[in-house]
Amino acid sequence: MPESPLSDARRASLGGEQAILDRWHARFPGASVLPVSAKHAYGTAALLERILAVLPEHAPFFPKDQLTDRPERFFASEMVREAIMTGYRHEVPYSCEVCITSFKEFDGIIRIRCEIFVAHESQKGIIIGNKGAALKAVGSRARKTLEDFFVKKVYLETRVKVRKGWREDEGALRDFGYLM
Repeated sequence: MPESPLSDARRASLGGEQAILDRWHARFPGASVLPVSAKHAYGTAALLERILAVLPEHAPFFPKDQLTDRPERFFASEMVREAIMTGYRHEVPYSCEVCITSFKEFDGIIRIRCEIFVAHESQKGIIIGNKGAALKAVGSRARKTLEDFFVKKVYLETRVKVRKGWREDEGALRDFGYLM
């Protein structure tokens, strides 16, 4: 067995690695118990091997030429959200929601209109930035990603709106597709 990612002190405090494995075996009889650390690349090959051994085979759910069951609007909103999170990191808590209000495809161009919802008025100013510079940067990043994805020129229009406390509002969560 390769060297454990647990420190000697931690392993000793838990009763040794074999004791740890024995506890898990007792808790889940008949289950495979594998010590794994993705951080240290420990046991990952054995884990993959075990998953492949027990993974059932099934007929494909989709035809080979269909990559997903999600509409293009979904990917557009996710790419705008990614541009927001990449640009702001910790400045804006993860309380932004992106809604695609219009998605129109023409010869050689896609016109997308989206609304970025934030939970507080102060977040709106952060998203927009000084003279709109931050929102322009988000739009540019998102547009580039969208053009690469759709392999077409994209015109992206963005608006920022406040929907106070949307993360705690069942109606808003339903509107945004988080609840059925």
